[in-house]
Amino acid sequence: MKFSSAALLAFCLTAAICPGGCVAVRAPYEVTKTAVEGSIWTVKTGCKIAAGTAVAVYKVGRFTFRVVKAPLSWPLTHGAIESIGGLPPKEAIRLGRVKDSPYVVDGRTYYPMSVSEARHYRRTGAASWYGYETLDKKGGEMTADGEVFDPRGLTAAQKYLPLPCYARVTNLENGRSIIVRVNDRGPFPTKKNPSAGGRIIDLSLGAARKLGFDRSGLAMVRVETVGLPAGR
Repeated sequence: MKFSSAALLAFCLTAAICPGGCVAVRAPYEVTKTAVEGSIWTVKTGCKIAAGTAVAVYKVGRFTFRVVKAPLSWPLTHGAIESIGGLPPKEAIRLGRVKDSPYVVDGRTYYPMSVSEARHYRRTGAASWYGYETLDKKGGEMTADGEVFDPRGLTAAQKYLPLPCYARVTNLENGRSIIVRVNDRGPFPTKKNPSAGGRIIDLSLGAARKLGFDRSGLAMVRVETVGLPAGR
């Protein structure tokens, strides 16, 4: 598919049954050539995994994201979140009131951007990564929007972007670039690591490996949202 870098393409909603009873959906969204070349957003719903939990598969450009809803009994990856939208975190997740709801961490209220506000988000700063401690852990942990956290996947935590959304992350030190699913909150400052609050994104271990900074732990990156619609 060829189009100019300034052109915006909107895809109409279509659906088709895929093998196994899943539904493949092409959802409408806008994309620029510089963001996701020739891509289409593919959603498969209604599939089941062994535990009986629904799984969705999203494809953005050449990157594929397998999204599984986590049991509410699982702990949050960032357990310091005290409330979301004035509700206990698990209740807000159950009711689907997470996307851009204000949330409280260690007594401080964070106010996320709306989808419209985040559409042109582009920022440069320090990135860190998390998830190593969960690799061999029994059970699992959930992200701030209720998804299963997979440390080997291409996901990220961000304090102000709406959940979930997608962002291109470029390692400015080596030029590597990937797209991640932003589905968690963080990084937050702690007593042991007060500087963490100044980082603009916290990537999964898998994403850090793709970008080539899993050994160093930190990298200077550029973060820019992709695929967000013009409206809310």
